[in-house]
Amino acid sequence: MEFLMDFGKILVATGRDVLPIILLIGGFQLLVLRQPIPHLKRVLVGSVYVVIGLALFLAGLEKALFPLGKIMAAQLSDPVFIYGTTDQPVLADWSAYGWVYLFAAMIGFATTIAEPSLIAVAYKASEVSMGTISQWGLRITVAIGVAVGISLGTFRIVTGTPLYLYILVGYVMVILLTLVSPKNIIALAYDSGGVTTSTVTVPLVAALGLGLASTVPGRNPALDGFGLIAFASLFPIISVLGYARLAVWMTHRKTRTAEKTYAV
Repeated sequence: MEFLMDFGKILVATGRDVLPIILLIGGFQLLVLRQPIPHLKRVLVGSVYVVIGLALFLAGLEKALFPLGKIMAAQLSDPVFIYGTTDQPVLADWSAYGWVYLFAAMIGFATTIAEPSLIAVAYKASEVSMGTISQWGLRITVAIGVAVGISLGTFRIVTGTPLYLYILVGYVMVILLTLVSPKNIIALAYDSGGVTTSTVTVPLVAALGLGLASTVPGRNPALDGFGLIAFASLFPIISVLGYARLAVWMTHRKTRTAEKTYAV
């Protein structure tokens, strides 16, 4: 009964949030374009599905994903698990949190592979490129970038080092790779960094960061708990650009090898 009441509140709030979008699109269609809404019944039914789906998703976040992320972070950073004793040091030893880094990488990879936004972008990229860009190749490359980024982000939380240093170095790498990467992959790489921070990845990553900052000694959740999502957006750009540059280098190498063989 309590769940139904909570879900009802979430459903009403979701409907209120989606209503301006519906009014905006409908207003432009009827008042600016002066055209009837095509397939009106289908659009209305789809809108209801969207509202119900978003409400169910938000309820799932509140009841499952956020608590799960915090529980896993608390368990992995428990002094009994880390140091084998209940005595918690004043400052954390970064080398003792290997399981946290591994879990962060795995959760980043898994959530990115399941990210609906990335699946949509990978599908369209493969369709536009006539299969030159592999759907799974792009998804795995982006997922590896997110895994590395989130793992490095948890390392930053444990060590307490400034966030801006990582972001600054990361964007310098992005600029350098942009200068030497194929032009046809640059826009896709930047988009790949944006679609990773969506419905599946953000809740678990945010909960992981806040939970970890709450349990690591010497860390403040308000100061150190946020920032993982920035890593999840930045490092996929680096991984896609790096993969594209590597592919170009390997192609040129094969071409040169074939030319030498033919000359001989």
